[in-house]
Amino acid sequence: MKKNKKILNNLYSFLFFLLLIIIWEIISRTGAVPVQILPAPSIIIYSLFINFRQMWRHVVVTVYETSIGFVIAVFSGIAIAIIMDAISFIKRVIYPLLVVSQTIPIITIAPLFIIWFGYGYLPKIIIVILICFFPISISLLQGLSSVDIELINLLKSMGAKKYQIYKFVKFPASMPSLFSGLKIAGTYSIMGATIGEWVGGSSGIGVFMLRAKFSFATDKVFGAIIIITVLSILLLKLIEFIERKSMPWILYEKNEIII
Repeated sequence: MKKNKKILNNLYSFLFFLLLIIIWEIISRTGAVPVQILPAPSIIIYSLFINFRQMWRHVVVTVYETSIGFVIAVFSGIAIAIIMDAISFIKRVIYPLLVVSQTIPIITIAPLFIIWFGYGYLPKIIIVILICFFPISISLLQGLSSVDIELINLLKSMGAKKYQIYKFVKFPASMPSLFSGLKIAGTYSIMGATIGEWVGGSSGIGVFMLRAKFSFATDKVFGAIIIITVLSILLLKLIEFIERKSMPWILYEKNEIII
């Protein structure tokens, strides 16, 4: 019953989305809103189709910057979280700095990276790292800190070493928190690369959007937005796939709940 209800809810969401697209198409076709302001969905799809070959090289650049930055953010975020969890002094020193770093809008410091590192890939990769690093490290740190202390004391009483405690208790228990952080970081990663490309660059989806904006090609801007959305969803689905493979016991529990 619950599974059928979920399918029905998804169908309702799709129909509502389809209704919005139809209304949008009608409004644009009747001329109620100028095409330069709000092109019809059919025009946007057509523009995306005919300009996709031109956009493809920009997509490849953005995906490359995002992939490198996201992978570095994952490994560095996990490493810092483990260090902060293992050494309380390091946590007291670094944690406030991490929080303060998130109060600075990334768009305000992105020009500095362009000045320091030029117009190549590096400043965009650094921006992706900065955006993705915080949710990964903080989520994992929270997961490591919330592990049942009784399990830890049990392993200590059995003579377990610190790395064994992490291997058998802390890591498995904190994986849901880690993947929550990965999902948040994944949804922002494409945006981070795009912001860096807005500030300065010669290629990438962000550069394509700026060129389309300056030429008042609103349909191309919408097409770029669709590409960014699709890339973000694909990355999120990849993380969810890895999550299911890494935590089969969580999937089993969810299936039990559905049944």
